[in-house]
This record gives sequence, C-alpha cells and structure tokens, in this order.
Amino acid sequence: MMKYLQKIGRSLMLPVAVLPAAAILMGIGYWIDPAGWGAGNPIAAFLIKAGSSIIDNMAILFAVGVALGMSKEKDGSAAMSGLVAYLVITTLLSTDSVAMLQGVDPENVNAAFAKIGNQFVGILSGIVASIMYNRFSHVQLPAALSFFSGKRLVPIMTAVSMLLVSVVLFFAWPVIFTGLVAFGTWISKLGFIGAGLYGFFNRILIPTGLHHALNSVFWFDVAGINDIGNFWAGTGTKGITGMYQAGFFPIMMFGLPAAALAMYHTAKTKRKKQTASLMLAAGFASFFTGVTEPLEFAFMFLAPALYVVHAALTGLSLAVAAFFHWTAGFGFSAGFVDFVLSSRLPLANQPYMLLLQGLVVAVIYYVLFRFLITKFNLATPGREEDTDEGTVSSDSSHIEGSKFAVMAAKIYDGLGGDANVTSVDNCVTRLRIEVKDMNAVDQKKIKDTGVPGINIVGKNSIQVIVGTQVQFVADEMEKIRK
Repeated sequence: MMKYLQKIGRSLMLPVAVLPAAAILMGIGYWIDPAGWGAGNPIAAFLIKAGSSIIDNMAILFAVGVALGMSKEKDGSAAMSGLVAYLVITTLLSTDSVAMLQGVDPENVNAAFAKIGNQFVGILSGIVASIMYNRFSHVQLPAALSFFSGKRLVPIMTAVSMLLVSVVLFFAWPVIFTGLVAFGTWISKLGFIGAGLYGFFNRILIPTGLHHALNSVFWFDVAGINDIGNFWAGTGTKGITGMYQAGFFPIMMFGLPAAALAMYHTAKTKRKKQTASLMLAAGFASFFTGVTEPLEFAFMFLAPALYVVHAALTGLSLAVAAFFHWTAGFGFSAGFVDFVLSSRLPLANQPYMLLLQGLVVAVIYYVLFRFLITKFNLATPGREEDTDEGTVSSDSSHIEGSKFAVMAAKIYDGLGGDANVTSVDNCVTRLRIEVKDMNAVDQKKIKDTGVPGINIVGKNSIQVIVGTQVQFVADEMEKIRK
C-alpha cells in the first residue's frame, strides 16, 4: 500500500511542476498591477489570466498526470483516459446533473457537489484510468470489433468504470467532503498552532512521499482552504490566507542553507571538500528554488533525530509567521523566486518580515545543528565512519558519454546490473529502483559516485538520491537497460 501511495506521489510531480509557470505569469502580472488585479493594465491582465488558467485547472492536470505516471508504459492514451474519467465524473456529479437525478432545484443540492471538480477527484480519475490502461491496453477484441482493441479500448472502459465510481460518489462524496471540511476547519480554528502542526507533519512525511496528501488538504481546494489558489487569486483574507505557506520561506531560504553550513563546518577535514560541493549545491537549490530534498535526504537517514529537529523547527516557523500574520505565497515551493514574485501580491502581508525571521531561523539552525552534531557525534555528511569507500575508482575512463552516463553506469553496476534491476523510475530528485535481490546491491559502488544518499524502502525497493538532475541519470540508465 505504501509503495502504491508513493507511486501516486511521483506521478503528481508532473502536474505539480507546472505550478512555477503559473507563479511566474501571475507574479509578473501582479507586480505590474498589484492593486488592480489586471484591471488597470492589459499586459498584467493577460499574464494573470494566463497563470490562472493553470491554477484553476489543477484538478484536470492531476487527472492526466496521475493516469500517465501510473500506467505501465506511460502512454498518451492513458493520459487521455484520465481526462475522459475526469469529464465523466464531474459532469455526472455537477450540481445541475445531481439536481435532475434527485428531482430538486439546484439550490437545494448538497454543497459538496459544487466542489466535485477538485484535486481529489482528479487524482481518483487518474488512478482509475491507469488501472484500465494496465488491464485493457493489450486486449484483442473479435474481428468485428477489432478497431476498438488495445489502447482504443482504454478510454471506453475508463468511461464505463467512472459510471460506477460516480454512483458510489453520489452517496459517498457528501460524507467525504464533510469529513475533509471538518478536519480542515478543526486545524484552521487552531490558528497559528494549527499552522505549526501542519508544518511539522509536512516535513515528517517527506520520506514516505505522503506529504502530498497532507498538502492537498491545505494548499488546494479539497477541504475549502485552498491556501495557494486563494492567495494568488486574492480571494482570501489579508494576514490569514497564506498562513500555510509563509513559514516555509524562512526554512527553505535561510534555515536549511544554514544547516548545510553547519554540516560542512563539522565535517572531517579530509572530507570537507567533498562535503562542501554537496552542501553548496543543495543549499543553493533550497534557497533559490525551494527544492529541499537533495539537502534533507543528505542527512535524513544518516541522522534521523536531527531530521525530527528540522521538522519541529519547520512547524515552529509556520506557527510564528501565522501568529504575526506575516504572509507570502508560492506556486511551486518557498524559494527566492516565489518570494520575489509573491511579495507584491494584494494578500501579501509584511512579507519582508519573513526575511528577518529567516535570519533568526538561520542562526538557530546553524547553532543547534552544529551543537547537536558535535555533542552527539551524529553521522551527517562528511562525518561517516572512516572506510575505504570514499574514493571513486578510476575505471570509468573507458565509459563514453556525459557525466550523467558515467554516473548512471556506476549506479547501475552497483545495483547489480541487468541480472538484478527490474525497473527504473524517478521523481524530482530520486531514482526509484526495483531489484530482485537487495543483497546483490553494492552500496559502496553507488555511494562512490557522490550521490547524497541511499534509501532502502522495501524488500525489493531502493531509492538513490541524486538531486534535481536525476532525470538525466535516469534517462542514461534506461539506455543501458535497452
């Protein structure tokens, strides 16, 4: 079950990656016309509407992205089936359709059906479409119906399946919706404490990939909070909307880079150069783009207690920002780019105080991380036990191609090669590998490539943390497997 949920999380990365485009377009538009929402400038209106075309249709993107990512062959017909699934269920369970089915006026229909076009339904549509693709994409029908065989059969079976799903949700969705709203309302009534709890669990769930499920409740329009959408659309309350985003900026722009500096300073002398390259790249990624996984995975499994401290500090940061009503928002993650783009939005409230908070957070992270690492001799990068694993063998000179090809070849060899590797996939920063025998994996060879870390997540599942350029390594590895 955990593996399946993680696969959904990976599939969501494709549509989520579209958010920076929306952030840039809307951010520039609001920067041009921060008070008029585009009413005072046609260029601003053009950019804002272009960005909102993405934000307002995230559910559709989720349906397509999940269907594509969860299908075995990642085929375009699976993506189209995801769209078909979403259109079927949102049309059948729209307020007007439900009113006809129940024989009542639209205003008497349960309010839950007005929110049927949400990310949860988008994900569900994608899952159903992927199941139909994996089951029917190679089915051969009798000669008279052969035109509809194979991949052409997938959207048909998807539509039929969604009829059944719609019947179930006709009764279940109002109950589900009410439960989600109740949960979101409970958290929202806790004010800054609720924001802090959310921040803590957001980080704790990162290793499992289940933080996406938690984020969907607060960031998107699943439980009526829709913190990201409302912030960028300016439809919330100043000083309140954005409270589930703002506290991440001090962490990602200042806290984690400071932690990287502490880990560099506490690294063993002979490993400082190697540690510096890793910490510099990961720290800059965290500051500039808000992509934190390369840095977090560098110490998450080496020093898990330190990662819990990081999660607690993240929760504290969100609570402090929410308490003082300092708000800023992001389209992708809480890095420098999103901070600049969102700082002039109508609902941004004293956003530059987040920078001051960030400076304080940086000091706390550096002092606390350095103290804990040295006091308890934690095995952060550069402080591992002395072995002969630290040098990279020189037998890679015969491998032709880019540095990614070299890295892919070494990692693949360390995984056991063709005899052991059964599948290769990747998310934003990690290679996700399925192997026949975990005992055949040589972690020394993999670590010798300089990757930030390795995470064994199951009997036959291993993750290799590469960084934001993981796609190129994965592509080269697929070439090796062919």
